[in-house]
Amino acid sequence: MNNNLFCSKNNCKNKFNFNRKKENTLTSLYEVENFLYNYKNFIKYVKLYKLFRN
Repeated sequence: MNNNLFCSKNNCKNKFNFNRKKENTLTSLYEVENFLYNYKNFIKYVKLYKLFRN
């Protein structure tokens, strides 16, 4: 298996990089937050459009 959990110290090529995982996680959370904020604004615009369409 090529999994970090089952690697011995001498046999591992891919080492766990905590800083990279942390940065990736923070970036992903930021993207999700940004998407949800934009989605809320999109819903507001759709409601306004429906209101003014009539």
